Amino acid sequence: MTLRCLLVDDNDHFLAAARDLLEREGLVVAGTASDISGALGRAGELAPDVALVDINLGGESGFELARLLSPTPVIMISTHSGDDYADLIEASSAIGFINKIELSAVTVRSLVGVTEPQGT
Repeated sequence: MTLRCLLVDDNDHFLAAARDLLEREGLVVAGTASDISGALGRAGELAPDVALVDINLGGESGFELARLLSPTPVIMISTHSGDDYADLIEASSAIGFINKIELSAVTVRSLVGVTEPQGT
């Protein structure tokens, strides 16, 4: 199964680097957004299998976006430790958390419950 992702982050450099990394590792980055409004629009257009959402979207809350994206599965991402947000992540509709430094297709697939494609 090819996993189609929506990346949501207010940092353009991170969006470009994350897109490159995930696509090299076999995921399809169907689209990107930098704020809640853009993410909701892109999610409606693209119907991604999963959204990776930065916890802090400038002045907006990634947790609020996760709630609004339902039923699309959301993985929260941040440069901060998951321990810093453990209670908020658990209370949110997100299916998990990935530190941006540890971002990989393997980790995304694992949280979504999709196995690795054959030959990778």
